Amino acid sequence: MTDKLIIFDTTLRDGEQSPGASMTREEKLRIARQLERLRVDVIEAGFAASSNGDFEAVRSIANAIKDSTVCSLARANDRDIARAAEALQGAARGRIHTFIATSPLHMEKKLRMTPDQVFEQAKQAVRFARNLRDDIEFSPEDGYRSDMDFLCRVLEAVIAEGATTINVPDTVGYAIPELYGEFIRKLRERIPNSDKAIWSVHCHNDLGMAVANSLAGVRIGGARQVECTINGLGERAGNCSLEEVVMAVKTRKDYFGLEVGIDTQHIVAASRMVSQTTGFVVQPNKAVVGANAFAHASGIHQDGVLKARDTYEIMRAEDVGWTANKIVLGKLSGRNAFKQRLQELGIEMESEAEVNQAFTKFKELADRKSEIFDEDILALVSDESTVAGKEFYSFVSLSQKSETGERPEADIVFVAGDAEIKAHANGNGPVDASLKAIESHVNSGAEMVLYSVNAISGSTESQGEVTVRLQQSGRVVNGVGADPDIIVASAKAYLSALNKLKSPSDRVSPQV
Repeated sequence: MTDKLIIFDTTLRDGEQSPGASMTREEKLRIARQLERLRVDVIEAGFAASSNGDFEAVRSIANAIKDSTVCSLARANDRDIARAAEALQGAARGRIHTFIATSPLHMEKKLRMTPDQVFEQAKQAVRFARNLRDDIEFSPEDGYRSDMDFLCRVLEAVIAEGATTINVPDTVGYAIPELYGEFIRKLRERIPNSDKAIWSVHCHNDLGMAVANSLAGVRIGGARQVECTINGLGERAGNCSLEEVVMAVKTRKDYFGLEVGIDTQHIVAASRMVSQTTGFVVQPNKAVVGANAFAHASGIHQDGVLKARDTYEIMRAEDVGWTANKIVLGKLSGRNAFKQRLQELGIEMESEAEVNQAFTKFKELADRKSEIFDEDILALVSDESTVAGKEFYSFVSLSQKSETGERPEADIVFVAGDAEIKAHANGNGPVDASLKAIESHVNSGAEMVLYSVNAISGSTESQGEVTVRLQQSGRVVNGVGADPDIIVASAKAYLSALNKLKSPSDRVSPQV
């Protein structure tokens, strides 16, 4: 067995299945570049057959990424697999990841197939994929709840057909660490050709044990690939968290005895980028990347850390990128310094005109706040990409009046298609008035299921980042907006969510 642990990041596929977390092609590409800087071994870029948009995102990432393997998910049928192979044509290293459910419950209720039919389809899918790509991963969906004998039969067959990675998902987060580790170990022991493939784990966090289960699969089961997401992003309770599993293996190398190729100094930057892009805020006490992860409030702890850091710190904040991301730009910073910072953050503009537009926005922001942090730049560029994308709705200007004892009111100007709209409304507060003014002309009828405000950095002149989650006819979308004026940020977020509702969505979201 190798002593290298392969990190397979599925933020752009499984992570994107969180309600409202769908990303544009440009956003996916930006995150993929950050994952490459992080030196992730495999980037699952999406599910190419799910929609034309996802196909284009996978193809763009495959063409842009050179140092990581780029992977596309595909159901166990020829159409999906061929579509994945087409999207991966430009990849320096590409992988097709095909799957089919193998648990009795899923086969009977979801697939309505017999075990023999599933067995044949799994074999045929891997055989077809192997003719298109050398690097093939196979996953038995709901593998942990599958019958051991049947699973051994399926996995032995797909390895014989050419699968190079076997991934055993705990699809519904049902596993317990010791039991899951033993499950992987028994599979490897019972399958005669198990040594012909790399074994992988993919755990969901429904019982809060995704990281523990993944590590048990590695330590007890002998798996050498972990599938995970930045910030543990994912549907329901999320997935195994990349930052947690990586730092666990690095910090406890005495126990795991494994090498991980991740450049951990880029972890915090990746976390912030994913959080700001999707609108899923990282909780302050989140391990490794939470704002309080390295904060010591207790007097005893503070005294101990001052005397010797390892009294209460098992890893250094700078090793995961906290101090490395504190460079501050201001209004005296020049275009070259701004452009250099964009490159360091993994942001690539398609033209000098786009750089100039972003720099103009940067200067406008610098006139309003004295210090510009990385988070400000990420928010600014995200806003800029939305404008560049010529969305149907875009923000122009806002004025509002709020006075004690008086009902707040707002006047807003925004663009809808080619028309400039002026709207006025009263509300329970200035945010409520502003959003009601927009809705009075849009008439979307969408239900707001989340309104969240987060300070991008830690001062009163910080930009406010607002997330608005809307639901309409069963579809859920997130809109994110940032501005030093929280009312303006709210209006931008609402318009962003409306743009996503307006765009067609025919995506299929599989579970693995």
